[in-house]
Amino acid sequence: MGTEYRMTELAAAAGVPVRTVRFYRERKLLQPPRKEGRIAWYTDGHLARLRTIAALLDRGHTLGGIAELITAFESGRDVHGAAELLGIQDTLVRPFSEETPVRLTPEELADRFGDEISPQNLAAALDIGYVAIDGEEFVHASRRLLDVSAALVENGVPLSAVLAAGREVRRHADALADLFTGLIRDHVLADVLDTDVADLSPEQLTHVVETVERLRPMAKSVLEAEVAMAMDRRIHAELEDWHHRHGDTPGAP
Repeated sequence: MGTEYRMTELAAAAGVPVRTVRFYRERKLLQPPRKEGRIAWYTDGHLARLRTIAALLDRGHTLGGIAELITAFESGRDVHGAAELLGIQDTLVRPFSEETPVRLTPEELADRFGDEISPQNLAAALDIGYVAIDGEEFVHASRRLLDVSAALVENGVPLSAVLAAGREVRRHADALADLFTGLIRDHVLADVLDTDVADLSPEQLTHVVETVERLRPMAKSVLEAEVAMAMDRRIHAELEDWHHRHGDTPGAP
C-alpha cells in the first residue's frame, strides 16, 4: 500500500489550505477518501489530483471546466481530450518526493525543540509550509526535514536560523527544479508541448510520460551529486581558511 494521509497531512503535502481540500471534495473534484471509523484516509492519487487541479488552474481552466473534465474522464467519455488531459496530468504531477508527514502534539514538538519554540518561529514554520495545524496537533510536512531541523538545534543552531536557512534552501531548490525541467522542456519535449494535448497521439502521450518518469531519478542523482561535491569544496575551503588564519599549514605535523 502506498502512502496514506489524513486531510491535514494531504493539504500540507500539496501546499494548499485544508479548506481548499474540503471545498474540492464538496465540488467532487477529489475522489472520496477511504474511511476507517471517523478518520478519512487519502492516497498519493488524491495528492496527484490536487496538483493536477493546480496545474489546470494555472493554465487558465476554471473550476467548473475542471469539474466537467473530471466527470468526463471518470465516466469514460472523451470530451475535448478529457481522458488524455487528466490522465497525463495525474501521471505527470505524481510526487517526486517521498516525504512522510509527521503528526506532533505540542508536548512532542517541545521535546524536539525545547525553548526554541516561540510564536515567531512557529509563524515562520507555518509560512514556509513546514508545519500545519490540525486541531490541537501539528503536522510537519517531512519527517526527514523535521529530523534534520531537530538535529541542527540540538547541535547549537538556533531554530530561527534553521528556518531562515530552510527558506533559502527552498528558493535555491525551486531555481534548480526550474533549470532541470527547462532542459527537458526545451530540448526533449519542445515539439510535443507545442501541440494541444487533445491532438497528441497515444505514442506522443506515452513519450511525455516516459520522459518525465526518467527525469525523476536523473534529477535526484544530479542534485545529490552536485550538493555532495559542493559540500566537499566548501569544507575544504573552510579548512584552508582556518589554517591560514592560524598560520598553520594543512597536513603539517
